[in-house]
Amino acid sequence: MRYSIEGVEGLPEIGAGADLAAVITAALAAPLEDGDILVITSKVVSKAEGRVVHADDREQAITDETVRVVATRDNPGGVPTRIVENRLGIIGAAAGVDASNAPEGTVLLLPLDPDASARAIATGIRSLTGARVGLLVSDTLGRPWREGQTDIAIGAAGVVVFDDLRGQSDASGKPLAVTMPCVADELAGAAELVKGKASGVPVAIVRGLGHLVGDLDLPGARSIVRPADRDMFRQGADEAYDDGYRAGFDEAQAEGVLRDA
Repeated sequence: MRYSIEGVEGLPEIGAGADLAAVITAALAAPLEDGDILVITSKVVSKAEGRVVHADDREQAITDETVRVVATRDNPGGVPTRIVENRLGIIGAAAGVDASNAPEGTVLLLPLDPDASARAIATGIRSLTGARVGLLVSDTLGRPWREGQTDIAIGAAGVVVFDDLRGQSDASGKPLAVTMPCVADELAGAAELVKGKASGVPVAIVRGLGHLVGDLDLPGARSIVRPADRDMFRQGADEAYDDGYRAGFDEAQAEGVLRDA
């Protein structure tokens, strides 16, 4: 199997209200083909949707986008780092609020509904080009236990997000019980290698993986988020310790252990 990834260069600065399907189609150096997958950096989607706030409001924006605080750490600069679950179910630093590649004096929020954004853009591109393409919206995220960051898919349309191999056999005939590669995240990370953070190339085309492209009503990237009842790491280490200590203290106090001591 072979596939290729190529960045789409020459896109203009994106402003609120921009028709991303038309802008991307106009910038293509060659026609799209059936089975192509476009990977679009979330920041251009956010700009087109007007998801911009003043930089002075960054901490409030993080609070507004936060559903649950997972962990916080104090920094020498005085502003703590917050690892939180945002309204999209994504757990990461600062709820996805980011100043990089944002207009001066502003920060960008993630799209309100990245799956819906992906469907709208994919629908427009399919209509304009006649090509049956898939589309991913990507964003950068750190990983527990690993330094550095990689891109993941936060929105998807017309792309199979999981290659579900459960129930099949590996090359030696052994059954696969839990193997379910998240190909949407793999594609997002691979596409970032040609987009980059400083190159001004927010869109990439993946060609050669047409078997992953389907109807636009396929499950989106929201289906990648692990449900809370299967999350084994709901809190940071310090937060879990503090909560456990507090629960033990309250229980001991209620039972009179601390009073008797």
